[in-house]
Amino acid sequence: MAAGLVLGRLVPGTKAAFQALQIDTVSLPIALGLLWMMYPVLAKVKYEELPKAFKEWKVFSLTLALNWAVAPLVMFGLAWLFMANQEGFRNGLILVGIAPCIAMVLIWNALAGGDAEKCAILVALNSLFQVFCYSLYAYLLIGSAGVTMWDVGRSVLIFLGIPLLAGFLTRVIGCRLRGKQWYDEVLMAKLGPTALVGLLFTITMMFAMQGDKILGNPAQIAWIALPLLCYFMIMFSLGFVASWLLGFRYADTATVSFVGSGNNFELAIAVAIATFGINSDAALATVVGPLIEVPVLVLFVYVALALRTRMFVGESGESTYRREVVRDGSGGGK
Repeated sequence: MAAGLVLGRLVPGTKAAFQALQIDTVSLPIALGLLWMMYPVLAKVKYEELPKAFKEWKVFSLTLALNWAVAPLVMFGLAWLFMANQEGFRNGLILVGIAPCIAMVLIWNALAGGDAEKCAILVALNSLFQVFCYSLYAYLLIGSAGVTMWDVGRSVLIFLGIPLLAGFLTRVIGCRLRGKQWYDEVLMAKLGPTALVGLLFTITMMFAMQGDKILGNPAQIAWIALPLLCYFMIMFSLGFVASWLLGFRYADTATVSFVGSGNNFELAIAVAIATFGINSDAALATVVGPLIEVPVLVLFVYVALALRTRMFVGESGESTYRREVVRDGSGGGK
């Protein structure tokens, strides 16, 4: 953020230079940054584990329901509540709410002691869902802003479809040539972190090109953060409580909660820039997202671990109270 603001001030010609060459409606350097921040993430997805989703359908059904039925409506409501008269920011927030996380969630899940295998499968499922559903959701929820399904669909095909295909082929070829252990532990250990380079480059350029707007009204950034904070708290709480009430073990509860509350800001940023332009309010709203998500979900890791000691016990993840009440039907304690 700081680097972008300084760059925009010291080099006034940054905006014109980056808009000289374009892919679709996005400048070539920005487009390359958007594609690269998606590719390493999608190269890490374990697509071969997708069939396992049918074995424990309750966990996967609940998580997908949170991601694709509850989350879009929650963000839609919050966006209208906080940004009723600010269409651009509202559209950006909605683009965030309809994109479940497929990257950082693997880290939050691991830190909180969630089920790594189920999280990986959910990431693969959400990657595929986004290819086929994201443009439809965007059209239904922000179509009134003059956005057509093809406007969003074209951006999804370019900035998700291309890196998804490249990531899939990279995994298939890499695993066949060198084996899964080498691919996961060696290649991905080197390639995976480079996604951050693409994200930081994109954020830096956005702040460089929107510096005047940001510096002129910093309170607006804080206002954008409010619905995002509310969204994260609502979705994490819904996932955790629903999983506990359904009797899930702790590892599954943590996975549902973090997959259900995290978002794919990379895709939201790419679509907002391609659809509305890099200087739009929608693009600015999406780029504020990861600046809020990271500290909030780190806090949620500690919350989850603290709740584990109170609501679950032992390696089995059995609830200390809920399961016994359900078994005897008394509701009268232990």
